[in-house]
Amino acid sequence: MGSHPSSFFIPDWPAPISVGAAISLRSGGISKGLFSSNNMALHVGDNATDVRANRDSLISRLGLLGTPLWLNQVHGTDVIYVPDAEEIPDADGSYTDKSQTICAVMTADCLPILLCDRAGSEVAAVHAGWRGLCHGVVRQAVGKFRSPAEQIMAFLGPAIGPKAFEVGPEVLESFLDNAQSQQHQKSIITAFKSTDNNQFNDHFFADLYALARAELVACGIDSIFGGDFCTFSDKERFYSYRREQTTGRHASLIWLK
Repeated sequence: MGSHPSSFFIPDWPAPISVGAAISLRSGGISKGLFSSNNMALHVGDNATDVRANRDSLISRLGLLGTPLWLNQVHGTDVIYVPDAEEIPDADGSYTDKSQTICAVMTADCLPILLCDRAGSEVAAVHAGWRGLCHGVVRQAVGKFRSPAEQIMAFLGPAIGPKAFEVGPEVLESFLDNAQSQQHQKSIITAFKSTDNNQFNDHFFADLYALARAELVACGIDSIFGGDFCTFSDKERFYSYRREQTTGRHASLIWLK
């Protein structure tokens, strides 16, 4: 997983030296109760003073000069250019080609995807819940890059694992309806496994990581790293909305130094 001080870890991927990235962990902050202890989100009912202290501590420990652009994530497909953004825009991803400009997304089961080009001149952060992933938020992010897709790499951060994410048939149908090719459809189908749930025998376990890889490959990206976490099963390190409902959020950050 790469090096991980108590409050964050550094993604293990061959990003250029000009690219910085970090993902916060559940520990190392001052939030209390259900949000213990390193919650990064102001919208979940936590004490705002504690959240701001957690954010400031993360920024300080990373040695960042700027402040992350925090998004109001809506499970959509909008990806914004950070220097043009309003204070807290409605979006599910951000992109920049400016140094010391920090892209950030927050998650607690949904999949954070970090993107950069091999030249180290462009970066993006994506919040990929199943709806956004299905409807093209990754495509929107990749489309912001000047670099061709084959020059882009991706890191898949902490998300709910394939043995914990039970969904109904409408999720599979939505992904198939939005597939970019027959090969993409085949990859989607393999990401859904029957649950053998006696109450809901048409339900599946969905593999968000496999679905994200299929989407990235369909976009022309084959340098894909990470994707070996499970927020639901790893309570010590990660928040999980599906496990706890009222809970905190992790921050996944990427920037140009």
